[in-house]
Amino acid sequence: MKTNLRPLLSPVLALALLTAFAGAQEAAPAAAAAAVQKKTLMDLFHEGGWVMYPIALASVFMIWLIVQGFISTSRKRLLPADHVTQLRELFKAGNYVGAYAFAKSNASPICDVVRAGVALTPDGKTMTEESIISEVTRVQGDLMGSASYLSVIGVCTPMIGLTGTVTGMMTAFETLSSSGVGDPSKLSGAIGEVLVATASGLFIAIPAFIAYYLLRNRITIGIHDVQEVVAGLFRAFPYNEVAGHKIGDEEIYAGKPDWNSASITQPQG
Repeated sequence: MKTNLRPLLSPVLALALLTAFAGAQEAAPAAAAAAVQKKTLMDLFHEGGWVMYPIALASVFMIWLIVQGFISTSRKRLLPADHVTQLRELFKAGNYVGAYAFAKSNASPICDVVRAGVALTPDGKTMTEESIISEVTRVQGDLMGSASYLSVIGVCTPMIGLTGTVTGMMTAFETLSSSGVGDPSKLSGAIGEVLVATASGLFIAIPAFIAYYLLRNRITIGIHDVQEVVAGLFRAFPYNEVAGHKIGDEEIYAGKPDWNSASITQPQG
């Protein structure tokens, strides 16, 4: 017995075609929406408005500060192994003039601190320790001065983004007052400027603050290591034996008082 399947297949084929057509109709808006939402980085940059230019400059400066900061606070820069070894050998030999000359001719924080201390050893322990502390403070200030700009960037970039938010909101309200909601493209552009400017400012501020606190901790640890090495060098230093001798070429400005001088400069009133 033969069964005619053609009448049964026709509705099935028709249903399959309708399903495929409906699926294509639903996929077309989704694909179009995906194509509209996909934006390049340059599109977002232009959408953010004028505030993106100072934010971009701040981001470049931030990257430079981070790289330079981590390099300058490394142990290799603060405490070069060859510098520490040579200074220890010179101190063991009692060659303090040579230690001063070596420290002055080599640029590193440990050499700067040792040079400042050795130069004033003839003036006694108190003056030597004060000179060392002063030089350590100067080195720490130089390192922290560069790192502090990261904190400035972290504070200023959200403010710049907020400025872009305010100008974008002003543009949005101006669009609403002039054309209402009849032109959604203009309104969406103004809203996009608001969101992109705010997000960009935060995107730069967060890593800037993180890098600032990381660098601050590295500087604290590095300065402690420098102080520890210097303290080991000056331990049991023979201040009595070097008293009255000149070490280094640091100029002494305070001379003996000349009470018989006829000309005394009076301060101008």
